[in-house]
Amino acid sequence: MFAFTRNTSRRPGASAALALALMCGSALGMVALEAPAAAQKKKKEDTSGKPNYSKGFIAAYTAAEALTKSGDNQGAKAQVPTVLAAIETDDDRNAAGGLVFNLGAALSDQALQMQGVEMMIASGKTDPAKLGQFNYIAYQLASQAGNAESARKYLASAIDLGHTFEGKLTDGTTRTFGPDDMRGMMAETYFDAENYAGGFDYLRQQIAQRVAAGQPVPQSWITRGLSVAYTNGQADSAVEFGTLFVRHFPSDTSWGDAIAIQRNMVDYDAQHTLDLLRLAARTNALRDTRSYVDYIEAADPRRLPGEVKRVVEAGVSSGKLTSGDVFVNEASTIANARIAADRADMPALERDAMKPGSTALTATAAGDAFLSYQDWAKAEAMYSIAATKPGADLGRVLTRLGIAQAEQGKTAEAIETFAKVDGSRKNIADLWTLYAQQKSAPAT
Repeated sequence: MFAFTRNTSRRPGASAALALALMCGSALGMVALEAPAAAQKKKKEDTSGKPNYSKGFIAAYTAAEALTKSGDNQGAKAQVPTVLAAIETDDDRNAAGGLVFNLGAALSDQALQMQGVEMMIASGKTDPAKLGQFNYIAYQLASQAGNAESARKYLASAIDLGHTFEGKLTDGTTRTFGPDDMRGMMAETYFDAENYAGGFDYLRQQIAQRVAAGQPVPQSWITRGLSVAYTNGQADSAVEFGTLFVRHFPSDTSWGDAIAIQRNMVDYDAQHTLDLLRLAARTNALRDTRSYVDYIEAADPRRLPGEVKRVVEAGVSSGKLTSGDVFVNEASTIANARIAADRADMPALERDAMKPGSTALTATAAGDAFLSYQDWAKAEAMYSIAATKPGADLGRVLTRLGIAQAEQGKTAEAIETFAKVDGSRKNIADLWTLYAQQKSAPAT
């Protein structure tokens, strides 16, 4: 469950999403230069599969290597331009890259490390079994240097190569990371640059590809998008990822988060809030006292006394409300005093709504009354009438028509009705659609 504390200041660039320790400090291992005799006699590429080092390169490399072995890494660094100038073959380039990378590691010079690993990758001579590792190291180094474009390029290659590695977390534990984790890291390259739209777009694409392929979606992709969106005030994306959370991982937690996000980030009026909290009641997402109080206020004991009575009783039973509280006691007293008269008025309200000349307001009021008393069939009939009347608040009417249908088990009809809801109620209707689908799904 998210704490729902948003950050209104600029977000620091350093990512802590996976909290991986940078693993570029260790050397990749020097490339041994034991050139065959043929390699010293000719400079063209060897076709035997053995490394083909040029004679001039061997001399330059050997001189620099001797300095590293003697501990004179600064002296060896000064020889790097000479080594690079002597490169003639791809094997030369690969070996030079190893030398440069390891010098960078010894000198804690990440620019040298980056230069070296890029040379090895570009040479085409890297051991295929290590190519994913090298691309991942290049991604890490580029990230540390603030080069997001380069970081994404190398990370994408590591993903495509199916690279896996043991990663150390900041709490000292380790675990195996793979392509799906790295796809999450790809999103972080956008979030770290405060390019939230880019990060959300990347996650959307990855999620859509998994869905299209009939494969499960990693929960971390959704919850990370949700967390970043909420923390940084990206309301539309927070609502979107909250809905995805419910769609792919339905639970009390995901329902509670999705509903809380809409309540916290979208400016809903009482009628919108009422339908959202009705859904919260059905999904065990009335998490706290404030939720019950808001529900009571939105329903209003003077308008929907029967529903308020149920909410008060549920709140007291859950321990979130106290019967002796002034607000709770007043709401309960008003509701209980009005229920009998309210019920007595309903037959006449139904007749008025069914008259040919009835108005949208009358039919909607009748639907609201029957819905509040959980008479789903009559509520459906009243809202169906209201939807045909000029001046009807179609968003409100269709949302509640869908609710009445869903509660009768008319799942297909409810989904079709919710799909017609647009504007400010669309996000609420989308959650109700998921509720209808999940309510009718066979138990697993």
